[in-house]
Amino acid sequence: QVQLVESGGGLVQTGGSLRLSCVGSGRTFSRYAMGWFRQPPGKEREFVASISASAGIVDYADSVRDRFTISRDNAKDMVYLEMSTLRPEDTAVYYCAGNNGVIGGRDPAYWNYWGQGTQVTVSS
Repeated sequence: QVQLVESGGGLVQTGGSLRLSCVGSGRTFSRYAMGWFRQPPGKEREFVASISASAGIVDYADSVRDRFTISRDNAKDMVYLEMSTLRPEDTAVYYCAGNNGVIGGRDPAYWNYWGQGTQVTVSS
């Protein structure tokens, strides 16, 4: 089992920036692909970004590409999501996720471990 805990959410104005962090514990963090998903109010959970176990492969949803950056520090068991140029439509609960494979996909059904989520609200 892997336990994941997110932090860094909050309220920000349109155009602002936030950095989300996620710490993992329980098993060898560096063996897992990691990802960020979000669930906007009244909508289903959706893919945001993922990073392979070695950090060599990253993937982004089209809606966040060039605005968000995912990274990881395996020495600290941490994964980050740097968010810039935030928009009201980025408002959602953001979840950190872990995948038993070295590379994760975009379907949340195939991800194995989840954090409790952190709220990000972007005001217009």
